[in-house]
Amino acid sequence: MCGIVAYTGYRQAYPILIKGLKRLEYRGYDSTGIALLNEQSLNVYKKKGKVSDLEDFLADTNVNGTIGIGHTRWATHGEPNDVNAHPHYSFSKNLAMIHNGIIENYSSLKQELINHGHVFQSQTDSEVFIHFIEHVQEKVNCSLEEAIRLALKEIVGAYAIVIMSKDHPNTLFAARKGSPLVIGVGEKEYFLASDATPIVEYTNDVVYLDDYEIAVLSKDSLTIKTIEDESIAPYIHTLEMELESIEKGGYEHFMLKEIFEQPRSVHDSMRGRVNSATGQLLLGGLREYLTKMIHARRIIIIGCGTSWHAGLVAEYIFEEFARVPVEVEYASEFRYRNPVINEGDVVIAISQSGETADTLAAIELAKSKGAIIFGVCNVVGSSIPRATHAGAYTHAGPEIGVASTKAFSAQVVVLTMMGIILAKAKGTISETDYRKLLVELETIPEKIEKILSNHKQIEYISDLFKDARNFLFLGRGYNFPVALEGALKLKEISYIHAEGYPAAEMKHGPIALIDEEMPVVFIATKDSSYEKIVSNIQEVRARKGRVIAVVTENDKLISQMAEFIIEIPHTHEALMPLLSVIPLQLLSYYIAVMRGCNVDQPRNLAKSVTVE
Repeated sequence: MCGIVAYTGYRQAYPILIKGLKRLEYRGYDSTGIALLNEQSLNVYKKKGKVSDLEDFLADTNVNGTIGIGHTRWATHGEPNDVNAHPHYSFSKNLAMIHNGIIENYSSLKQELINHGHVFQSQTDSEVFIHFIEHVQEKVNCSLEEAIRLALKEIVGAYAIVIMSKDHPNTLFAARKGSPLVIGVGEKEYFLASDATPIVEYTNDVVYLDDYEIAVLSKDSLTIKTIEDESIAPYIHTLEMELESIEKGGYEHFMLKEIFEQPRSVHDSMRGRVNSATGQLLLGGLREYLTKMIHARRIIIIGCGTSWHAGLVAEYIFEEFARVPVEVEYASEFRYRNPVINEGDVVIAISQSGETADTLAAIELAKSKGAIIFGVCNVVGSSIPRATHAGAYTHAGPEIGVASTKAFSAQVVVLTMMGIILAKAKGTISETDYRKLLVELETIPEKIEKILSNHKQIEYISDLFKDARNFLFLGRGYNFPVALEGALKLKEISYIHAEGYPAAEMKHGPIALIDEEMPVVFIATKDSSYEKIVSNIQEVRARKGRVIAVVTENDKLISQMAEFIIEIPHTHEALMPLLSVIPLQLLSYYIAVMRGCNVDQPRNLAKSVTVE
């Protein structure tokens, strides 16, 4: 959840740390802090609040130094305040550490350390962690690197850590298990961060640290060893990320920018993969395992939040076209109910970040049972692509806004392509239907562009409903997952209570909530359920509910029933979620802005859930 950044080299560290923390603030923004080492003085500065609060706090402070670590926090152990903010000192204050993750056995370690005279300032597991490392070093009388290695063998939980020491004024020590850590390689300088966004400005050469690896970085050298003390040759990857992709580009918020990027991001998700003229549809990551997928008796899709909603869309696609049973599971519940997994089952794991802790844990469980694991992920080099047998990147580009938008549409595109490829290979789709789907896929970016050009009308509707206390989102068939996603977006960023339901389920409970103050958003496009959803709209109108309907262009019937309509272009029913979700993203965005909410950094949330 938290954001880590660190630097050692010839530049002043403070500007790099502050800029890096701002780029990582989407990972957590309860509190923030830095540590700088200058002339044997190891100084920690930290503050509750955002990075800008820390900047103000340090306005008149000497922050010179060419080595430093920084952290922006999403609170787990201990409330957000100055004391619980990172970095944390060791007991002697000779060491300082930043940590992303959760230490499960911190309580027993803490008691052991208290018995040895340690005194703790914070409520965090992270402070226990650095005290424990120093305790091991003193007890064994070994080097700091060795003490870290020995301590990690006793730690239970997830971590990405970076440590500074007074005794090593040009050296950073880092390790990871279950939380991401990227090393940027420059000329006589090194960078560390939770992801590549703070690094790309300075170098495109990175090393992705793997679980149970320890890195030692000085100005002139980088060494990596395993927790078993085996040397690892660093493998340098070249980043393809552009600096402009992590800037706002003139938009007021990252979320708005990312909503408006969807014509391009959807196109990029298909680029080189779809060609309707030749009938080509390729996903390179599927080739080796396509035969096993063809013979799979079932497919299990796992994800969390928005990724789970994308998986629900995929369920409809795989079952309709490839005629294979599909189960969609919350990754956070999957491994805790002792699921039945048979050898040869196919598990598709979906994650924007590629670091979602629950999804990673579910992958490991499924692999241990002999399942074939496919990953659908946006971030190159992240943990999930490395943990799966095969898969496909979405190529949506960096998504900074905490509420996911373009990642959803990109995931749905890639999952749709997977389903169509499987159907073609199994012979469960006609050549005519196959070609129609390819043609329609290629038109989606242009149709999204057309919806976005109507944003002023959606902004007008948002203004009328910005003070609502509750919302219902209703859809049927392919549009039911879109209703869930629309409700999630609204409550994530506007803090309005919202629920998504299959429209037919409204009569089984939610209809009791409907009165003249209840906005009800129907995704009511022309499809096989159209007549049914028209009846559902009539039921809401009879109870004086306020109907906002997302409809297909030139719909004459619902336009006479709904108080407000938002028109979207026609497309194949299976592809409609790629269009119908766009107005709901805009509706949520405008309502949140009008309510004065921080849409890019909504309260209590973080972009990447890397702890359970």
